Amino acid sequence: MALFAFTYGGGWNTDKEFIVDITNDADIDHARRLLTGVETSKPHIMGRIRKQKKDYNPSYDFYLDPQTVAFFDMAIEVCDSTPQYVDDHLDEACGAFLPGCYWCPWGSKLTREVIPASA
Repeated sequence: MALFAFTYGGGWNTDKEFIVDITNDADIDHARRLLTGVETSKPHIMGRIRKQKKDYNPSYDFYLDPQTVAFFDMAIEVCDSTPQYVDDHLDEACGAFLPGCYWCPWGSKLTREVIPASA
């Protein structure tokens, strides 16, 4: 397990990070390679949202299910949104908005690995 922060470009407040828990070793390695610049393919992160607050991501009332986290180059438009828009419209998510609860923020960019306070 490793926590990573990302921001969403395109005019969204880039100082506000979304934290994601990654449990797959290959995806953790991919994230670390993206942060060092060794990797440039599949720079965006996606997964299935869960409508619940997590301690590691206190700014939002949802999180990405760690078992569904993946990286991508391109995805369909219907799953794109800013983190704040998802949070503001969480009651509408998983229907016409973010079908199947899948969220693929096109503007996502990893910014850092998050070291938990207890580490």
